[in-house]
Amino acid sequence: MNAPALTKNQALVFEVLERADGPLSAYTILDKLRDHGFRAPLQVYRALEKLLEYGVVHRLESINAFVACAHPEQNCHSHGIVAFAICESCGHVLEFHDHEVDHRLMNWTRGKKFKAEKTTIEIRGLCEACAA
Repeated sequence: MNAPALTKNQALVFEVLERADGPLSAYTILDKLRDHGFRAPLQVYRALEKLLEYGVVHRLESINAFVACAHPEQNCHSHGIVAFAICESCGHVLEFHDHEVDHRLMNWTRGKKFKAEKTTIEIRGLCEACAA
């Protein structure tokens, strides 16, 4: 992982997300960490905030949930736009990058003199297994 040394709480939250089969809400993370001394949502949100900043966790805006980065050893911020395909049946999330999409969106924002601060691409539907 390319992040600075994690605090105990950050490491625990990251481990829960790494082991998860799909995206988790902050409250689900809290429930999984109660035996480790987590008592309040704020503990989870503070840890998530730093993990997001470090680029090792992503927030899925459309479902208000979090996933561990598919490749935390690399810095996602350096890849450009991160996109997600989210299966609405099984919850599987596929993280991917498409440099063509990056370039088109960057060209569009430059052409409109728009200063993008955050871009999230989420495609919701059915994964190959659920669609079969």
